[in-house]
Amino acid sequence: MNNTLHLMCMYTKTTAKSWFQYRVDAVLKSLAVFLREATGIIVIWFTLLKFDKLNGWDIYEMLFLFSLLFLTYGIMIIFFTGLRDFGSTVRSGNFDRFILRPRGLLFQIIFVNSDWFAALGHGGLGITLFLLSAGKVGIEWNVGNALYYIFTVAGGVLIQGAVFLLLAALNIFLLQTNSLKELVYWNMRRFAGYPISIFHKAIQIFMIYVMPFAFVNYFPAQYLLLKDDMSAYPEIFMYLTPAVGVVMYLLAYLFWRFSIRFYKSSGN
Repeated sequence: MNNTLHLMCMYTKTTAKSWFQYRVDAVLKSLAVFLREATGIIVIWFTLLKFDKLNGWDIYEMLFLFSLLFLTYGIMIIFFTGLRDFGSTVRSGNFDRFILRPRGLLFQIIFVNSDWFAALGHGGLGITLFLLSAGKVGIEWNVGNALYYIFTVAGGVLIQGAVFLLLAALNIFLLQTNSLKELVYWNMRRFAGYPISIFHKAIQIFMIYVMPFAFVNYFPAQYLLLKDDMSAYPEIFMYLTPAVGVVMYLLAYLFWRFSIRFYKSSGN
């Protein structure tokens, strides 16, 4: 156990050194990610200045909704960069190197790399939006709500990590899943920045039961904000984010274990 923890620390330290070898460049790249993502928030800000509310959600409630989305992604990408980029690892043949090492495959993929620029850019934006909105949306920050928030963030990280793990497992069979990733993850993530109640019923069903981004930020925000549009959904949904995260990750892990048996080297 101590050896495993030591190896995790060494991987993390080495990865961080490689990403921040050129510090000014690293800061500028992280800032570029922050500003790129913030552009969409600025557009929404000016839109709501004119229209006041979006289906009952004011600007600060929208910022709180977005803060969960960016914060969970910022944390998630620290651990799951290797799964996000797993397709290129398979196609280049570099996955063969992991197979030859005396460590678990998933352990190596998770800790061998972390996209610190995305983590700082998205995570920093999430924290900024939280600080701007948390004190203006009427949330009573007691111990219960604070613990709920922490477990919700952890659940949101696992939900998104499970999606990347599932797509990584599909790479064993398909080699290239970028289009599928764009369809089921990145496009749905764009929808997730808004209250799902504004979308067509088919999109709502997809975001709850297929690609459950609604459990990453919408239902947790409903628990803390208690908006009227929550009446369209079962109340229990507000409490399920950690459970959905754990179940999704376990199912994705089982599929990963099944898929890895069929791996055939693609060469380089």
